[in-house]
Amino acid sequence: MDLIQALWLAVIQGLTEFLPISSSAHLILPSAILGWQDQGLAFDVAVHLGSLAAVLIYFRGDVVLLVQSWLKNTLFGEDRTAESRMAWFIILATLPAAVVGLAAGGFIEIHLRSIAVIAATTIVFGLLLGWADWRYRGSKTMHNMTWQAALLVGVAQAFALIPGTSRSGVTITAALALGFDRNSAARFSFLLAIPIIALSGGYKGLQLIGQPSVAWFEIALGTAVSGVTAYLCIHAFLRLVDKIGMLPFVIYRLILGVALILIYKGLI
Repeated sequence: MDLIQALWLAVIQGLTEFLPISSSAHLILPSAILGWQDQGLAFDVAVHLGSLAAVLIYFRGDVVLLVQSWLKNTLFGEDRTAESRMAWFIILATLPAAVVGLAAGGFIEIHLRSIAVIAATTIVFGLLLGWADWRYRGSKTMHNMTWQAALLVGVAQAFALIPGTSRSGVTITAALALGFDRNSAARFSFLLAIPIIALSGGYKGLQLIGQPSVAWFEIALGTAVSGVTAYLCIHAFLRLVDKIGMLPFVIYRLILGVALILIYKGLI
């Protein structure tokens, strides 16, 4: 993988990790259209590390407060606060995807990582996003989160293990369907990304043990570029989501899904 490929793949990862448009659908396009080789496990871990750093830095105040409140409640028995409850909600919402990933991750990687599957999930879950935004979006904020709602969003997140679904897309869809406003749905989705990206990156990182030499410059470039891109993406999305809604992303997903079908059929 040369530097141009590393740069573009890092930008794609940073942009698509937090937008509801599916990173796997975009990462498959360079290989399908341009014939690029798979970026490799080390680079995949690096760009996810960059995305994790971006969300941690952007929400650093929230993260510190959540962790402090959770530790005080759990280890020192202090009264439960709104922040400690939110921390528990995030932990609870992470469990379904973690369990499904351990149980079925190998099957999904072997049997569901195809252009046909990604095209179908890109379209279907894009339509569900638009439907939830149009039909059920309400006025609930993060303060209205309950353990039941958090668990349902977590169950939805487990579907994101299927390539093309989009982790941010499906969690935002679930939150909107539960009556949360766009900004709160997005914020909860982004906070929920922290443990799941950390778990995924850690699991993949363990697989690197014993592998041959790594192209460290490309790895460092991928981490930095994906991190900066993801940070800017989070900032722009939260500022604009209430104004533009989900329709632009739905339309984009439909176009992308059709393009993937044409590629699958050999028409592109």
